[in-house]
Amino acid sequence: MENMKKAAKPPIKEHFQLKETIVTILAEETVHIEAAKEAIRFHRSELENYIKEDPFFKLTLDPYPCPKNAPEIVRRMEKAGSQMGIGPMSAVAGTVSALAVEAMKKAGASYALVDNGGDIALINDRPVVVGIYAGQSPIKNLGFILEPRKTITGICTSAGTVGPSISFGMADAAIVFSEDVSLADSGATALGNAVGIGKEAVEQAFEVVKGVSEIKGAVVVQGEYIGIWGEIPKITRAKVRYESITKA
Repeated sequence: MENMKKAAKPPIKEHFQLKETIVTILAEETVHIEAAKEAIRFHRSELENYIKEDPFFKLTLDPYPCPKNAPEIVRRMEKAGSQMGIGPMSAVAGTVSALAVEAMKKAGASYALVDNGGDIALINDRPVVVGIYAGQSPIKNLGFILEPRKTITGICTSAGTVGPSISFGMADAAIVFSEDVSLADSGATALGNAVGIGKEAVEQAFEVVKGVSEIKGAVVVQGEYIGIWGEIPKITRAKVRYESITKA
């Protein structure tokens, strides 16, 4: 019938690695996945070339200015890190994810997701459930329901007890939501750095993101405690397939 909506095609999923960048890409069409991979190759090369000229950009844990003519990936990373008071590399994974999804959208995708080690950018024309992975925390099998939207959004995660990234806190998962995916990544790092042990420490950690208007909401899991601040997607019970997690 003419009034019936076209059924959504099941997404194609591809695991892609380029040096230290390890991503999972989801889309309806192969051409959209190829667009993501090409964007990752291009922007990673731009970043590598920039770091060759300015190695301190990769090393510093503090805000670090870059020139106005720096590559797009560098400028986005610098801006996000500076907003959160930390180094630009705190935003690298989320920025790569965002640039890849932007390329997919430009290629015609209405459903596209790039998961770069827990730093996710997506645009979705159907509901999507994103699972929460919090390592050894007893808080398991929960996920966020992302309702359909036409704009790209970021869901980024940092942890002091899970994964290889630098964190100075004790979070099993520090999750930040923002339409600025780079900022979501740096925000998650800053939030994770602020998490100590116990209920009060979880509550106090949100102070680092409360003054950042572009951050819509955040979640912290620390041991048996879960804290929520701001506007977040609906939480649901979800069977999290841990073998599907993109690992560095």
